[in-house]
Amino acid sequence: LDNVEVMIEDHPPPGEHLLGLYEGVPLTDRGIDYTWALPDRITLYRRPIERQAGGGEDAVRRVVAETVIHEVAHFFGITDERLHELGRD
Repeated sequence: LDNVEVMIEDHPPPGEHLLGLYEGVPLTDRGIDYTWALPDRITLYRRPIERQAGGGEDAVRRVVAETVIHEVAHFFGITDERLHELGRD
């Protein structure tokens, strides 16, 4: 990954039920003129991840890994629909 910032916040934006969020321009949407852009961002939301994991470090690690894979897939241009088809939702 190049020019991607990973952040951790306690909670997602109000009204959102997310474990993580990718913000940026996916590789598949970048043209030849894509230069000098601010970093894309992957944000992990700590509290929802902990709730999803249900306790225990191993469970938290598993949910974090699944969330990172999901958000990195968006960086590569893979949609939620395609992730669902692949069983990675």
